[in-house]
Amino acid sequence: MREIVFDTETTGLDPKTGDRLVEIGCVELVNRVQTGNTWHCYFNPERDMPEQAEAVHGLSIAFLSDKPLFAEKAAEFLEFLGDDPLIAHNAGFDFGFINTELEMVGLEPVSTSRMVDTVALARKKHPGAKLSLDALCSRYGIDRSHRVKHGALLDAELLAQLYVELTGGRQIGMELAAETSLAETTIIAMPRTETVKRERREPRPHSASEEELARHKQFIDRMEAPIWGS
Repeated sequence: MREIVFDTETTGLDPKTGDRLVEIGCVELVNRVQTGNTWHCYFNPERDMPEQAEAVHGLSIAFLSDKPLFAEKAAEFLEFLGDDPLIAHNAGFDFGFINTELEMVGLEPVSTSRMVDTVALARKKHPGAKLSLDALCSRYGIDRSHRVKHGALLDAELLAQLYVELTGGRQIGMELAAETSLAETTIIAMPRTETVKRERREPRPHSASEEELARHKQFIDRMEAPIWGS
């Protein structure tokens, strides 16, 4: 089963008020295992970058000014997504931005029926707990030490690990590995060895000889007041 875990970075919180996408990162999973296949792109938002947004992801207008427009990469992006389920953290936010961008370039929006929200999964599994990506990574022991600022591809990779934990954990990967190992095992028939017939040996003598008994008695007789003699 193929699934896509993705994340976005934007100029703000609401596409309806003019905020735009500036980055998308996607990670491919097959049977809950990362394949190493990813899709990542920065976009020129054709507008300014609010200070608060730049503080979150570190993407300045100077950096984004020579990046492609979303319209230039939309077809390539949709081709990577295919028709598979799409996993995101607080997925309604990401879907809202992606579909607004698609509509702006005259393309059909992505159906929300494909949406899998890891916030909803985490809320059901851990009611009352903190549900941020950082908090959930800490709960499941996912290393995020290299996450200094938000980044779409980095966050998608962390989210892919979290999604696996929320939907069954590392046991899934272990089971798949075990099945693969069993399927690839080659049974080697060991050659039969002939039984070697050995000649019977007489038991070795272990009792003391007459000479040894005599020497022992002489040694004992020289001892004065042995404790066994009292």
